[in-house]
Amino acid sequence: MKRTTKMKIGILGVGHIGKTLAQRLAKAGHSVKVANSRGPETIAQDVLAFGAQAVLTEDALTDVDVVILSIPLGRIPDVAPLVSKLPDETVVIDTSNYYPFRDDKIEAIEAGQVESLWVVEHLGRPIAKAWNAIGSASLAHKAAPTGSAGRIAIPVAADRQKDREIAISLVNDSGFDGFDAGSLADSWHQQPGAPAYCTDLTREEMGPALAAAEKDRLPKRRDLGVAVMQERLGDGTTNPDADWGVRLVRAINM
Repeated sequence: MKRTTKMKIGILGVGHIGKTLAQRLAKAGHSVKVANSRGPETIAQDVLAFGAQAVLTEDALTDVDVVILSIPLGRIPDVAPLVSKLPDETVVIDTSNYYPFRDDKIEAIEAGQVESLWVVEHLGRPIAKAWNAIGSASLAHKAAPTGSAGRIAIPVAADRQKDREIAISLVNDSGFDGFDAGSLADSWHQQPGAPAYCTDLTREEMGPALAAAEKDRLPKRRDLGVAVMQERLGDGTTNPDADWGVRLVRAINM
């Protein structure tokens, strides 16, 4: 995949995923603006360490080539009025996943609607799905140069070719192999509970893992993983190593 030229990127959300993307993409030479719901003065300086600029939400969506939504899926409707006004050529990349304990129950998704299509429906525009299928610790600590042996792959789904190409290239710029995972209708293959979800697979392993997903089993596996994590971490004193989550999800999802 051809590298992108320097792009103007706006990121909404500076949690674990948004923070790392702001750092990596700014370090890669892109012009990055970041915003959260509490105002630019609340954004930590380490988020801005490589040149990202803290701005208001409206400014993060102004004069940009790409918008990355790094917010909980349940908050997508909150930003929809602003995102829906973006020019059609702006690439919107969604990193979210549906977790009922956090997002409250969304009946359409519970009934089987693909998460990415729910997002499209609420935003009223095309998106790409990327960075949703890697854990925050792996994203922060396991980046590697292009061509490195064992480099982790991240699936990217989109319906428009431009969205797909730019998202894959930015995934590569963030330190991982962007893997073409097909259309948004098929993006359930990278949802929580799927073999490709947060299991830190290589490019060679990613295709078979995506193909092995069984849609009806995803919610049960997702909720089982959450229950085990909450039991292990819920007392506030347990601190497993960074790969514990990957081992757990591999055991459940694969």
